[in-house]
Amino acid sequence: MNNELKKSSAWKKLEKHYKEIENKHLSELFKEDPQRINKFTMNVGEDIYFDFSKHRITEETFELLINLAVERNLTAKREAMFEGNKINTTENRAVLHTALRTPADSKVMVDNVNVVEQVHVVLDKMSWFANRVRSGQWKGYTGKRIKNIVNIGIGGSDLGPVMAYEALKFYSQRDLNFRFVSNIDGNDFAEAVREFEADETLFIVSSKTFTTLETMTNARTARKWLLDSLQNENAVADHFVAVSTNVEQVTKFGINPQNMFEFWDWVGGRYSMDSAIGLSTMLAIGPENFNQLLKGFHEMDEHFRSAPLKQNIPVIMGLLNIWYGNFFGVQTQAVLPYNKYLHRFPAYLQQLTMESNGKHVRLDGAKVDYQTGAIYWGEPGTNGQHSFYQLIHQGTIIIPCDFIGFKKALNNLPPHQDYLMANVIAQGEALAFGKTQAEVSKQGVPEELVPHKTFEGNRPSSTFILDNLTPESLGKLIAMYEHSVFVQGAIWGINSFDQMGVELGKVLAKKIIDEMQNKGIPLNHDDSTNALIEHYRK
Repeated sequence: MNNELKKSSAWKKLEKHYKEIENKHLSELFKEDPQRINKFTMNVGEDIYFDFSKHRITEETFELLINLAVERNLTAKREAMFEGNKINTTENRAVLHTALRTPADSKVMVDNVNVVEQVHVVLDKMSWFANRVRSGQWKGYTGKRIKNIVNIGIGGSDLGPVMAYEALKFYSQRDLNFRFVSNIDGNDFAEAVREFEADETLFIVSSKTFTTLETMTNARTARKWLLDSLQNENAVADHFVAVSTNVEQVTKFGINPQNMFEFWDWVGGRYSMDSAIGLSTMLAIGPENFNQLLKGFHEMDEHFRSAPLKQNIPVIMGLLNIWYGNFFGVQTQAVLPYNKYLHRFPAYLQQLTMESNGKHVRLDGAKVDYQTGAIYWGEPGTNGQHSFYQLIHQGTIIIPCDFIGFKKALNNLPPHQDYLMANVIAQGEALAFGKTQAEVSKQGVPEELVPHKTFEGNRPSSTFILDNLTPESLGKLIAMYEHSVFVQGAIWGINSFDQMGVELGKVLAKKIIDEMQNKGIPLNHDDSTNALIEHYRK
């Protein structure tokens, strides 16, 4: 395979094709092909309806994008991931978040070990623990049942759990309170525990190494808060559990190593919410619902692994992102879930997508000469319509949108769901087809206002309609985006599974902390940084 992406035959054909259709309007594309809706929609199972007909593509575009995937050996790369090959070459690791939701009778080998067996040992341990806490069998130090659960983590150890809790709150046990602490800003911890009693509170400390600065700072603060109230070191073991691999540090902290839940180096943080990192999720919704979440993940894994490229949702999503980013020069992607429970879903996707594909070198270390990694953002509808949709509709930049809607409401309050879904469908129509000057003039709008009320349209979007928001459907949605990220990274030839860019700022921060706390240390940064430290010291 030619590693030089832009020199590939498929890429050159797409460049030529782009010039031929870049000014084609979606209204023209629909008029030219009465069968367009049949060609660019699909159902996956009984749960997902995917409409990508409102994209600026033709049948030829679609064929050329599929050819690009073939030419870049997407299917072989996909299989290497599922088989447990060490495709994270910079860290010499397998990438096996898919094994976290693989049925117990399956086999995935890494270094001659069937990791599926390990996964299910941890899942069983999580279920045992969750049932004890949820039923009140697990008691705090004073004998009271646990009412409050605080998850302490950051990055993937926080974004996944908090998103899943909010998304599946409808299914949660309501006599338990859940809070999530991630920011090293002390306000985060202070507000999380403000109304809580220490002897009714359980902390989950999630850190693979048990050394992460933010997480361990918050964990030590939590430990002090607990002991200030309960006045006995032995209380720590009844009120703290760990999700980690560092038995020594967990034990030193005062946590019983039997209450440590393991995960593995082949699970990246942003892909870990269905591992032991999801312990808070299981505590909230129960083991049975958590298993349904895993089932949804696995069903989308199977779809991605086995469906033909032309009928494969994550493949199509990834290729559309390539089309807009690398040919139209688009730099952002909006994700717009029309469900209040999914209000943290865009924030979760920000880490998943931008930490994965925000890379400027290829796997071989050579610098890329093409754009990678779009900026993902969004808010739930209809709130966003009264905020940033103006820019999407009439701004000067193209922002492809993913609309996510559900046919049924978890809280059925007529006519709310009809109004909500009408907005999902209307927004896609308005973005695609707009409103011409002639149409505006016909409505009797004063001539001087016609330009202001004209909508150019031709703004691309995908629409996903699911039956209902369930643990299973959430698993499918997350896995869908996970695999779309993989597709893009495979085409670009980058490593979607390391995050070296996170490290430099953390290293420098540790140095600056020492300089802030010890004014005798001479400063040797640039003039701006030195001045900022001096200002803080004063």
